[in-house]
Amino acid sequence: MKKYLYIIISIVFAGLLVSCEDFLEAPSQSTLDESLIFSNPTLAASAIDGIKEPIGQTNSYRGRYLTHYGANTDIEWYNSSTAASARSDLARYVNSSINTDMNTANNAWAQMYSGIERANICIRGLRTYGDPAPGTEMGQLLGEALTLRAIYYADLVKAWGDVVARFEPISSETMYLEKSSRDVIYKQLIADLEEASELVAWPNGNARTTTTEGINRAFVKAFRARICMAAAGYSQYPDGIRKSNDPDLSVSTLYPVAMQECIDVITSGNASLESSFEGFWRKVCEENITAGGESLWEIPFADGRGRMAFTFAVRHASADQYTGQPRGGDYGPLPNVFYDYDVKDTRRDVTCVPYSWGTATAGISKQIINTGSGVSLWYFGKLRYEWMTRFVTSTNDDGLNEIYMRYAEVLLMAAEIQNELDNLGPAKDYLKQVRQRAFAQADWPVKVDAYLNAITTKEQMFNAIVEEHGFEFCGEMERKAALIRWNLLGNRMDEAVVKLADLSTRTGGYADVPEVLYYRYAADGESLQFYGLNRGETEDRSADYTYNTVYVSPDRLGSTKINSLFTNDPDQNQFWPIWQVFIDASNGTLKNDYGY
Repeated sequence: MKKYLYIIISIVFAGLLVSCEDFLEAPSQSTLDESLIFSNPTLAASAIDGIKEPIGQTNSYRGRYLTHYGANTDIEWYNSSTAASARSDLARYVNSSINTDMNTANNAWAQMYSGIERANICIRGLRTYGDPAPGTEMGQLLGEALTLRAIYYADLVKAWGDVVARFEPISSETMYLEKSSRDVIYKQLIADLEEASELVAWPNGNARTTTTEGINRAFVKAFRARICMAAAGYSQYPDGIRKSNDPDLSVSTLYPVAMQECIDVITSGNASLESSFEGFWRKVCEENITAGGESLWEIPFADGRGRMAFTFAVRHASADQYTGQPRGGDYGPLPNVFYDYDVKDTRRDVTCVPYSWGTATAGISKQIINTGSGVSLWYFGKLRYEWMTRFVTSTNDDGLNEIYMRYAEVLLMAAEIQNELDNLGPAKDYLKQVRQRAFAQADWPVKVDAYLNAITTKEQMFNAIVEEHGFEFCGEMERKAALIRWNLLGNRMDEAVVKLADLSTRTGGYADVPEVLYYRYAADGESLQFYGLNRGETEDRSADYTYNTVYVSPDRLGSTKINSLFTNDPDQNQFWPIWQVFIDASNGTLKNDYGY
């Protein structure tokens, strides 16, 4: 399974993406190739799959975009932010066009535009030779091409702001282009996805939508809603942080559009929340890609590509009984986040993990606490090698898919939109579904019903949605973009620093956090059991637990670590700079804004 990326497609595109000079100066040959490929469903399908191939390249999504974008926020950080490194610089909002991780000719910027060029060729070919009507195989393929192009562009805009707009294959006249306003790009994507939603099938509607790796109507509609909300939200422009001045991208114009898309997905019966939060992430790790559930679309990495567990899983110090890949743990939740969850929230212990897996003895490892780091070092637990059913060998890749969008986001978008439109009751109904999944049914009267009943104003509801978004998506690198569109990035980062300082000294909102952690091994000899992680667990349990350590103190979470959350003002560094290698090759058409 999952063999799209990095493995196939070369033959089809060899006839289209020949050398730049040949391609630009020999349109007749390119047109002939397109007439053959895009009138043949099998060849056309391979060309569409080829649009995804640049995602798997080493310095593309695989090893740069997905592994670098999204940190640091008010809930997540790079665990090595205090180190002097290129990735640490980006995490701390120290943006430089010569960042050594990113300033390479094969970086994600180039790979995204490679995917866009492939999509442009496919779109032109299918429109010209494929007769792509709704309900047809060629229609499905055109809808996929439009959507994949939108994915590349949405991610470009998310990381760089204003970028080059290319919606036709490159010609000699369009080799060098200046940046376009993101407003222009957003409007094109919104229109494209409207068309795509009529062309692609619902999950399990045809052979190409039976898995979460296939582009389907539920995802396209949800993705269009996400883009509408981003386009209508705040972001950093060269003249300051603001919303778009284009009336076509106003809240009053786009939120009803986004709401309808959410309603279409919710009422379709083709997407739903997994009944268990942990159960959903176990399915992800087990690589269950059956369509029609919570995962709306996934980036389909082959087994030998992709660094999702490699980057975001619980840390394994060596090859052991669960993995041959001693990796994971590059990022983690801010230490206060564990204590911010309600103790009964089932998402907490899935998301926040205080242990890693130590060095194996005779191939067997067990969970350990880094007593020197104490509370300052946590790992994300949504992805775990120990939950995988496929043993990962000692490579730089694990092959787990990236969950690009899931149904919980649709519900939270619907809640936010209804609240913005002054429909508090319907907003609560959507938020209720997310909270019901987060808590055991026995806790619903207090944690769901009473919680929602206490919300009586639009402002309270918005704040509740912001908090719920953090608890639901912590570790998925979705938070930064959300905070930007809410114009909350800087404020929430400042608040996070205060929270970390209070946790360090066990004062303020963290005065009841225990200082000492007690732990022991369970009967299986590898799993840790704890006392002293939960608020209020302050009794001396040294008689019951084998080990104890001072876990929360300024020695464990000090000012150097806390201040590594950000160095430069996040609000003035929302976007990455265009890397110097691309500026130098742009024939003077590209430049950086924002003082970079």
